[in-house]
Amino acid sequence: MLLRPGVENHEYFFMFNGIDKFLHLGIFAMLGFSFMAALPRIRFSYFFQIILIYAFLTEILQEEMGLGRSMETLDIVADTIGCLLGYYIYKMLIKRYFN
Repeated sequence: MLLRPGVENHEYFFMFNGIDKFLHLGIFAMLGFSFMAALPRIRFSYFFQIILIYAFLTEILQEEMGLGRSMETLDIVADTIGCLLGYYIYKMLIKRYFN
């Protein structure tokens, strides 16, 4: 999903310029949440490093695969914000419902 180019069809009401950044944020928020749910005892620094490596690798692969996607700095920013959002949502839910 992160490597193939999307088709921007402006016929739909929910399509807008920059929707790909929103999707990157959402995908990485789910990834960060799922990562923490699977490995709840991992240190934040390890979590952050692993997710950032994954974000950089997806951007590099987008550029190298030649499928019509290109490496963009704002995608990495959206990925970073998304993984932090997923991390903090997980921590808030754990604190609220399990402590």
